[in-house]
Amino acid sequence: MNPNEPLAYRMSPKTLDDYVGQKHILAQDKILYRTIKADRLSSIILWGPPGCGKTSLARVISNTTKYKFTKLNAVTAGVGDIKNAIEEAKNPLLNPTGKCILFIDEIHRFNKLQQDALLPFVENGTVILIGATTENPYFEVNKALISRSMVFKLEPLTENDIFKVLKKALEKPEGLGEYKIKITDDTLYKIAETANGDVRTALNGLEVAVLTTKMGADGYITITDKIAKESVQSRKAIFDKNGDRHYDNISAFIKSMRGSDADATVFYLARALNGGEDPMFLARRIVIAASEEVGLANPNALVVATSAMEAVHMVGMPEARIILSQAALYVANSKKSNASYLAINKALEDVSSKDTGEVPMHIRNAPIEGMKKDGYGVGYKYPHDYPGHYVEQQYLPDKMVGTKYFIKDENCE
Repeated sequence: MNPNEPLAYRMSPKTLDDYVGQKHILAQDKILYRTIKADRLSSIILWGPPGCGKTSLARVISNTTKYKFTKLNAVTAGVGDIKNAIEEAKNPLLNPTGKCILFIDEIHRFNKLQQDALLPFVENGTVILIGATTENPYFEVNKALISRSMVFKLEPLTENDIFKVLKKALEKPEGLGEYKIKITDDTLYKIAETANGDVRTALNGLEVAVLTTKMGADGYITITDKIAKESVQSRKAIFDKNGDRHYDNISAFIKSMRGSDADATVFYLARALNGGEDPMFLARRIVIAASEEVGLANPNALVVATSAMEAVHMVGMPEARIILSQAALYVANSKKSNASYLAINKALEDVSSKDTGEVPMHIRNAPIEGMKKDGYGVGYKYPHDYPGHYVEQQYLPDKMVGTKYFIKDENCE
């Protein structure tokens, strides 16, 4: 054991049998498991949140393959590093197989030029690419590379998975096995729960707890719930305000308001705020939902949402959370109608794709008296001159007469 290496690194699995979690892609009947075992791997992209095991899986592959294994980090590597790795792979003295497995951590940080430099060598088989990314590869990785790779989505580890890893860390000599530690399974589960699927966070927390706790008179290091809580800090949010989780969370927030689920609405709002989302961005989403989802079923929702957006701008956090909650819950609890949303969309489609004709002469503008000689404004009936302030007359162009855009539903006021 090298005590200078973090516990999370020391506990990285060496073989597929040591690997914990991701059974949806690494069960014995799954294609990824079989290809790794048979050392017949093709290029793959591993996509998942931090601490779910992407780099650990790459290390497992490096321990099982007969091919030269090279690791690059996209944060520090450049085109020159890629070329050097490929030249070494093609050198018959250094690498008789003529190909290599190239693991690129955080591949989404490579720019287009750097990704393009890989393409011909992935295509001709010189390089078997393993890319790891926390970002959606379909947005962040060259489409040509994606088309030549299999994309595997890794999920956050379950609390049971993380618990198993923590137990192993306490028992194995490369972990914390050389220490005399007292900790209950219940406390370990609390560490696993706080980590929110990130095994690295859990292991780091456990290591801090052990290394910063004095040995008791009984010769043991006793880790209590309080010590564990202080070591792991607050529950890690599954949210990234600039990444894929941002879009998933805001989508869930909007759909919860649309679906009139008040509890889910305030939950996703809280997760966004906890993750550092811009309060004004959230306020704008609520304003949009007030019109798009509630609309004519409760026109006051737009008034409330707009007032809330102005209040958020003036007040700021942390008090803005209360204003956002009030507005979002008002929208969630209102009756819903998307009649105005559907109406404008259908009208825009028609005016952009059809010959919709001309404005009828009787409702055209006639600012100059002489224009009436040409029929401008002639025959217009002023509705306020009629009983009920309404009179039947044509407003749509001749070509559009009879077209219905606004379909009043049962919730419209």
